[in-house]
Amino acid sequence: MPNMQSPRLPALSEEALTAEQRALAESIRSGPRGQFKLAGPFAVYLHAPAFGELAQKLGGHLRFKTSVPPRLSEFAILVTAQHWKAQYEWAMHAPMAEKQGVKLQTIRDIQAGRAPKSAPRDELAIYAFAKELYAKRRVSAATFNRVHKILGDAGTVELVGILGYYALVSMILNTFRMPLPQGMKPAFREPA
Repeated sequence: MPNMQSPRLPALSEEALTAEQRALAESIRSGPRGQFKLAGPFAVYLHAPAFGELAQKLGGHLRFKTSVPPRLSEFAILVTAQHWKAQYEWAMHAPMAEKQGVKLQTIRDIQAGRAPKSAPRDELAIYAFAKELYAKRRVSAATFNRVHKILGDAGTVELVGILGYYALVSMILNTFRMPLPQGMKPAFREPA
């Protein structure tokens, strides 16, 4: 049964934004995303615009400007969303991952908390890396080397950045109980 609790921050309207909040909305709109939605993490960022500006810039860089191929980046975001049971993050990124070439069966496996055994080797390496990092707060030499062979120095650094940023986004979404867009069903059972 989904958790039907209300968001923990007051809803804002674009017409009532302060100058700092409008500047943040415009920065998001004019950045690599090309749009601003008063939803998800961006609705939270507006409540702390200086923080929001830094966070959205980092997020824009990690999502659009790294050497990590978009398929692997979106795959890593899904592993993170599933780890944190971040409903909004999953709802936004599962279709993006499929569009970037992540197989539907792989997406279903990740959503269910299963290892995606039929996924390509590069995705399996990313999966093992993320799961090990989240569970043990470290990665073994073998796990590191598998990913490093695929992504190289910069890509491995950027992958850790992607995992960290989307963990931040997941914590923000979960802490402030950000709702899914109208009509979307939760991907995960909410904890009691």
